[in-house]
Amino acid sequence: MNARTLSSGAQPQITHLAKVSTLPNGLKVASCSMPASQTAAVGIWCAVGARFESARLSGISHFLEHLLFKGTKRRTARQISEEVEGVGGDLNAFTDEERTCYYAAASVDHFPRVAGVLADMYQNSRFDPSEIERERGVIAEEIEMVRDEPAQYVHELLNGQTWQGHALARPITGTKSTLASISRKDLLDHLKGYYHAGRTIFTAAGAVDHGEVVKLASRLFGKLPNHGGGNRVHSFKAPVPQTIPRIFIASRESQQSQLALSFRGVGVRDPRRHIASLLNIILGGNMSSRLFQELRERRGLCYSISSSLSIYADCGSFDISLGLDEGNVTKALKLILKECRRVAERGVSIAELRRACDYSIGTSRMALERAATQNYRLGTLLLTLGRIVPPEEVYATLARVTPSEIQSLSRELFRNETISLAMVGQGPTKEEFFSIIRRAS
Repeated sequence: MNARTLSSGAQPQITHLAKVSTLPNGLKVASCSMPASQTAAVGIWCAVGARFESARLSGISHFLEHLLFKGTKRRTARQISEEVEGVGGDLNAFTDEERTCYYAAASVDHFPRVAGVLADMYQNSRFDPSEIERERGVIAEEIEMVRDEPAQYVHELLNGQTWQGHALARPITGTKSTLASISRKDLLDHLKGYYHAGRTIFTAAGAVDHGEVVKLASRLFGKLPNHGGGNRVHSFKAPVPQTIPRIFIASRESQQSQLALSFRGVGVRDPRRHIASLLNIILGGNMSSRLFQELRERRGLCYSISSSLSIYADCGSFDISLGLDEGNVTKALKLILKECRRVAERGVSIAELRRACDYSIGTSRMALERAATQNYRLGTLLLTLGRIVPPEEVYATLARVTPSEIQSLSRELFRNETISLAMVGQGPTKEEFFSIIRRAS
């Protein structure tokens, strides 16, 4: 639609249940109307994450996220929490490799209130020096907490191997060393450089009206500058290709060894991402998957094993993880590699593919009944693809995937030279891991 919204100067674009408008300052506003819902979810999305950071400032996006909860010119940290939780709402945030999101959900009657709290945090945080130092200590404890939790720590180590030498290899929290070096000026420069209208999306889902959401966004964000100033470089540096296996072992005494491995995968703009999502379900995405059935149900080697996809703008990985007794690590790794090779060599049946497709569509439909999920979908799609893809369009794409496409992608992904592996606990040595991988060829 080319007609301008009279109240705000915004230009709406209708996509399925979602509507998207752009305010005059460049800030995008997206909403999904769910008339039967009694709640509303709201999000403020900033297109910046850990991979934008220099090595010296590693962790600054996450540090900044924490500090936005520590008080504004109008509200103390306690008042921020009380204004949302005091009406039965939830308030939280997350930082990942390519984005930062602040979100809340509450009864629809309180939607303007919680949106106002988030907008105040986003634009008017004080960055009190005492709060900065206090939160620096909190994040240092968070870093230690991850190291003390092997099931989390192994994924941090795996990322370090998968993306070795690249910004994606660094932990989102940064390290205690980089955390200690980040100054208040660094934080304010990061805020000014990235937290502007041109990189911000305001989303809402639930019992909301798009016109009212646009009016609210215009009132809350109409004065947010369009650009951040400075010489920020926003383009991504692609990871270098991987040609040999990479292995890292963090040896420690524990009840279980945590094992995680990855293969290089596809990026978010690769049309094969839908093929990859079905391959993930078939191999390790649920209790019916090949890896779960083989290692847990038939062999009893572990309590749980799963696979997942890490997908970024220009790259991705196919990840597999499990926890098990150190005496079973060798056997488990051999079986995992055997199952990956079996999909690549023999493919999958039509019935197996159909089950994976039905599972993907069914779980998606159930999830999208929740306002919070719809809100997450809006922000994620606008940041990654630049448009809201209707769910039915995705479902139709999944239904068209063929067994030969699954096999073709498997052959490309499951190559031994692109394996990265991390282990926390006791088990085979690095040389023994290399030997297992070579023999699996």
